[in-house]
Amino acid sequence: MFVDFKVDGKAIVIVGGGSECYRKIQNFLDSTAKITVVSREFSEGIKTVAAQGKISLKQAHIVDVKKFIEQLNPTPYMLLAITDDSELNSQLVMAAEAVGCIVYCVTDPSLCNFVFSAVARIGDVRIAVSTGGRSPAMAMELRKRIEEFVTLEDLLGIELQAYLREVLKSSIFDQRVRSEFLNEILNNVDIKQALRESNICVAKELALKLVQNKEVKN
Repeated sequence: MFVDFKVDGKAIVIVGGGSECYRKIQNFLDSTAKITVVSREFSEGIKTVAAQGKISLKQAHIVDVKKFIEQLNPTPYMLLAITDDSELNSQLVMAAEAVGCIVYCVTDPSLCNFVFSAVARIGDVRIAVSTGGRSPAMAMELRKRIEEFVTLEDLLGIELQAYLREVLKSSIFDQRVRSEFLNEILNNVDIKQALRESNICVAKELALKLVQNKEVKN
């Protein structure tokens, strides 16, 4: 089961400042999450992201895990333990989970509340690929194939559907009927041709004519 966490505005603490931490950070940069990275040292990649104002850095050497967690203010929505010290990671996630955090432990998947999927990103489309942790390399390979498979026509189709959903809300109040009509528009030969030619304006004009015809019939 894939779950897309809504982390906008939420506090996320990531302990660890290396390359793996940098990779995990990328999963949150499209959101407005308030990300704090805690470590004794930080990779150049992490420093660059911090210089862009996308994350905050806190230089610290964690000795007392319980005290560290208790002093976090506010209590984070999510804590990721991504250090090269497996014992420290385990202690961090157990202490964080005890105060209600969603947790991720890079060195012990059994302690995680969730796993990271390889995410294909094409425009506004996000497609998650997971092998259940058995082969991250294969998940990345499949992600690349998916990114090559999704076309500009598909992305324009999404834009058209989003536009029409707003238009139809004021004229077709039955959601089931509205969904059926949106599917009808999506499969219209002329509209599909316009999208194939990357002409979103023509596609919208054709779709609006179909909407007007349906309103007249109703």
